[in-house]
Amino acid sequence: VDPSCDRVTVDGKPVKPPTQKLYVVFNKPENVLTTMEDPEGRPTVADFMEQLPVRVFPVGRLDWDTEGLLLLTNDGDFAQKVMHPREEIPKTYLAKLDGKPDEKDLEKLRRGVTIPGGRVKAIFVDHAKVGDSDKYGWVKIVIGEGKNRQVRYMFQKIGFDVKKLKRVAIGQLTLGNLQKGEYAFLDQGGIAQIFRQRR
Repeated sequence: VDPSCDRVTVDGKPVKPPTQKLYVVFNKPENVLTTMEDPEGRPTVADFMEQLPVRVFPVGRLDWDTEGLLLLTNDGDFAQKVMHPREEIPKTYLAKLDGKPDEKDLEKLRRGVTIPGGRVKAIFVDHAKVGDSDKYGWVKIVIGEGKNRQVRYMFQKIGFDVKKLKRVAIGQLTLGNLQKGEYAFLDQGGIAQIFRQRR
């Protein structure tokens, strides 16, 4: 039976084969929309997924100007679980700022700040060793929520603009060697890393 051209029925009712469930980790470049179509014709994550055998959709989102780890799937239950606040899945970002925050600034983020959408705090935040510039500071920040533009708003609140933002992990799942614009399939081990709690 070729499901693409044969119609199979049982007692007159068509039988649909179960859809293969796919779990994709994608290194989203900046200036790409986290959506499957854009009426204005801008680049979307769908442009990178054309070779897949089934249609997938993004789990959550990354802003147009944010790059890094994005999950895509055709499994709605999995997507709901990843995004549900109850799961408290930490998301790790590297942020390049237009200056160098001091320990007092970072402590404010640990204690919590109010941004559009409510009060949020960093699970972890510290200086990151990325490049060495006198002008810019790199900070690693881990958050539990995923409010719209949350990381950018948090740094704004302590007086810094984010020049570059990259999500490097969801739970314990990292980008590994994936280059910008590349994707890989997740197996059960990779999926488990998303839900594995930090010690």
